[in-house]
Amino acid sequence: MPRGRPPATHFDFDCLVFIGRFQPPHLGHLAVLREALKRARQVIVLVGSAWQARSLRNPWRFDERQAMLRSGFDDSDNRRLEISPLLDALYNDDVWVRDVQSRVRDLAANANARLPRIGLIGAGRGQSSYYLSLFPQWESISVPLVEGISASRIRERLFHSPASGADYLSTNAEHDLPPGVVERLNDFCRTAFYHQLIEEQRLLDQYRRAWADAPYPPIFVTVNAVVVQSGHILLARRTAAPGKGLYALPGGFISPHERLLDACLRELRERIRLKVPDPVLRGSLRGQHLFDEPHRSWRGRTLAEAFYFALRPDQQLPRIKPVRGGDQARWVALADLEPDSLFEDHFFIIQNFLGLPADFGNGA
Repeated sequence: MPRGRPPATHFDFDCLVFIGRFQPPHLGHLAVLREALKRARQVIVLVGSAWQARSLRNPWRFDERQAMLRSGFDDSDNRRLEISPLLDALYNDDVWVRDVQSRVRDLAANANARLPRIGLIGAGRGQSSYYLSLFPQWESISVPLVEGISASRIRERLFHSPASGADYLSTNAEHDLPPGVVERLNDFCRTAFYHQLIEEQRLLDQYRRAWADAPYPPIFVTVNAVVVQSGHILLARRTAAPGKGLYALPGGFISPHERLLDACLRELRERIRLKVPDPVLRGSLRGQHLFDEPHRSWRGRTLAEAFYFALRPDQQLPRIKPVRGGDQARWVALADLEPDSLFEDHFFIIQNFLGLPADFGNGA
């Protein structure tokens, strides 16, 4: 047993739970985990934003982040770490809390055949503090932040250009990241995924410059259509960055003198060429909802009003006329939906209307 570690019978907790996105895992995360390993017989790490498409906010998949996390610990510590993926539920805290509770119940070792003492551990401020408040049945432990380390700042350094990313990894990364993470990020920077994100960062910087002189931070309003028929949903595959190759709900920006529903119907008519008359679509409207998660869009603060249309089941799905040079629309079976194939928060918008379970499509 490593020097300084208390025997198992003297641990404060049977299990401590640490929830985070770890995009990427940095020295601040490792400080929390080391404290957890000192105080608990078992540590459960729930890795959020799993099964989401790669983006500037979520560049690394679960398996990559799991390997980065484990690289910071020896075999003995890794045997006490349970690392599990966690799908977000952006617009339903109750679903997310239930999923966390279920994961912890299934993963928590109970060697003494009694109710284990479980705690929730996190950093002192920010989103970790919010997580701590959602589970009053578990004792919470707050670990002081490691000052000067920010995952968002690390991502900005990596993705502004290949040169700046390589320079950061070769010079200053050791102040923020464990050696094993630096090694894996160097490997990642040689992939096509990295260069696609570099292109998205370039577009984002260009977008921000266009609004740099605005008197207030801009807030954009968009519309999206959730059109469902006979177990299929209407989606468009994006042909350009950001999110090139991903599926998205039909939609776009509203015009200055346009009502929201009218904008949504216009997008279906002009950009998707959906062969369903407006009166039929209006009669099929079953709900609408505003989606306002602050980080939902790559372009900044963007509110999306989504409309749910449930078309009457027919023998054939409505025709879609291809639009030259535009996104490629198609009907996708609901059973084939995968969170990591959908743009931004569009999976969660669909989930909100259709009641898909939190583990839908991810095999969890």
